[in-house]
Amino acid sequence: MLFYRACLPLSRRTLNLAARTIAAHRKATGTRWRRLDPAQQALLVLVHLHKGEPFTTLAAGFGVSTTTAWRYVREAVRLLAGLAPSLEAALRRARRKGWTLVIVDGTLIACDRVAADRPFYSGKHKRHGMNIQVVAAPDGELLWVSGCLLGSVHDVRAARVFNIAERIAAAGLFGLGDKGYVGLSPVVICPFKGRGKPEWQKEANRVHARLRGPGERANSQLKSWDILKQLRCCPYRAGEIARAVLVLQSRKSR
Repeated sequence: MLFYRACLPLSRRTLNLAARTIAAHRKATGTRWRRLDPAQQALLVLVHLHKGEPFTTLAAGFGVSTTTAWRYVREAVRLLAGLAPSLEAALRRARRKGWTLVIVDGTLIACDRVAADRPFYSGKHKRHGMNIQVVAAPDGELLWVSGCLLGSVHDVRAARVFNIAERIAAAGLFGLGDKGYVGLSPVVICPFKGRGKPEWQKEANRVHARLRGPGERANSQLKSWDILKQLRCCPYRAGEIARAVLVLQSRKSR
């Protein structure tokens, strides 16, 4: 087997956040010895999440067994996901920043499924995966990531499951959504649908697109972590992994 040096496009602050979280957990649980120290475990986890490296490759590179690499990743992802803000906390932060609106969007986290698994199949994206709801700032900064639902679940239904519109209204804000959220709530403003629209509706759609456009950055930030481009683990872990990535991405972008 050959080995080589590589780099990650992440800051030292991102590594420190993961390492501190792991170290605090080890102290709280009274862990006495591990094959890797907290910083090495944190680096292993970042490599897996950002580069999508399989566990066999991780294990060889860090000198541990495949089972140990799997255990380290599962542990750290769970700890990091626990640091992710609730939607209420994210919306309070938006209010403190002086924003009056947030961007509501959904994305599909693709997974390895077969054609028989119809509940996982998204007709919109023409592939199997899990539906994740995202709330972003007007400039595209990630604020909140939901749990996961089956890929066949429509965005408007997913938003109702997580009570997104009601919680946005309670925070005194309003949201901008795409046509997938039409009929959700007056709080989430969507573009007009249909052909032959009058000019004022076309102009309203253009303004809506300009305001909502930067919000498309949010999903691209999630997908910049290769693990979320194609899940090869249990698809029901998509939400936990996405929340862990949210925590790391927020530190990366500061």
